[in-house]
Amino acid sequence: MSRKQSPYQRKTNPLLIIISGPSGVGKDSVIQRMKERVLPFHFVITATTRQARKEEQHGVDYFFLSHDEFAEMIEKDELLEYAIVYGDYKGIPKEQVRKALDSGKDAIMRVDVQGAETVRKLAPQAVLIFLITESEDELIRRLKSRKTETPEGLKLRIATARKELEDLDIFDYLVVNSKDKLDEAVDMIQAIIRAEHLSVQQREVSL
Repeated sequence: MSRKQSPYQRKTNPLLIIISGPSGVGKDSVIQRMKERVLPFHFVITATTRQARKEEQHGVDYFFLSHDEFAEMIEKDELLEYAIVYGDYKGIPKEQVRKALDSGKDAIMRVDVQGAETVRKLAPQAVLIFLITESEDELIRRLKSRKTETPEGLKLRIATARKELEDLDIFDYLVVNSKDKLDEAVDMIQAIIRAEHLSVQQREVSL
């Protein structure tokens, strides 16, 4: 009969933390602020076939790939999950996640709601955080202010966001990213991570 581990010898497992939510809720802004705080996390970079926005950098914000390059990753089974999001492919490279967890650091990645559902099936012990604005009106305002969508594209994103709100029950936590209160949202996410590490029943992620 094995003895239980003493609380004085207890080690915490690295977490796989998913930041998700509808388009426009501020996922990229939250991740950027966490990076600015120089937190001890490994930020998993998503691969995508969409064009980079003017402020985005390849290998920092996303891996911006051609359709041929993305197809090659699919064929080689190098993606944890992938999906078509608003006409472009997005996916999570497996190797990045494994390296992060092997290093002992918490791995944090931003994915769309569809991707979060896939991760939940592949890694049930992942911590899923749903990011949302304080109201639907605020979400629509943010989407319009980006000025990156056609009227038809904006309408699709709003309709998709409403549908994604119905998937809230697959997530563990809900964090409101209110207007001009980005630091409060990041503080809440950090508090969630600290609480998870203090849990008596530790999550153990395997991929």
